[in-house]
Amino acid sequence: MPTPQVLSLDLDDTLWPVAPVIAQAEKTLYAWLQQRYPAAVREHSIESMRRLRAQVAGRYPTQSHDLSFLRHRALAEQFLATGHPESLADEALEVFFAARNQVELYPDVLPALLRLRKRYRLYALSNGNADLERCGLADHFDGHVTARSAGAAKPDARIFARLLEEAGVAASQVLHVGDDPLADVLGAERAGMGSVWLNRDARAWPAPWPPPTRIVTTLAELD
Repeated sequence: MPTPQVLSLDLDDTLWPVAPVIAQAEKTLYAWLQQRYPAAVREHSIESMRRLRAQVAGRYPTQSHDLSFLRHRALAEQFLATGHPESLADEALEVFFAARNQVELYPDVLPALLRLRKRYRLYALSNGNADLERCGLADHFDGHVTARSAGAAKPDARIFARLLEEAGVAASQVLHVGDDPLADVLGAERAGMGSVWLNRDARAWPAPWPPPTRIVTTLAELD
């Protein structure tokens, strides 16, 4: 395989733990709604708002990859159901995003990005809706391909094809790194790219998929 020119990196659970970020962002949004538009959450909890988003995803299957759309649509319906204009969903989503992008990087991330940037062109390749500018990481990357911009989420071939188009390279010139065995490792390999499984928490590789050719426990192990 040719020496990679591009290193693509997943974001959530690769550069930072995402569960606490989303949990805090949802708490922040819920508290804001309670203060500003209490009727909108009078019949809702954080859990019921999650269920509403799942219902929206079921009704909009062609946009189920777009997490921003799903959250915005669910908020719009929540406002409408309580007599508020659905346009308030824009304001509410901004409250969520402000908190969603307050991430705490794993300790190995910044040193690795600084080192790897000297050798590779770096791209973010994510199913999530984190914003590199808001996260303070935009200067470390040449580009960011999302499920929303590609119209499909990993492991779909379309998001990997979008990366190749933006980077202007062949699949054999890309090495993709991520934490998800299906979305990141198998998705990249099926697209003809090299792949590295970032396994920070000593998980077993899920059968029956063929094991990855390379496993690292931190980004410090990449060269």
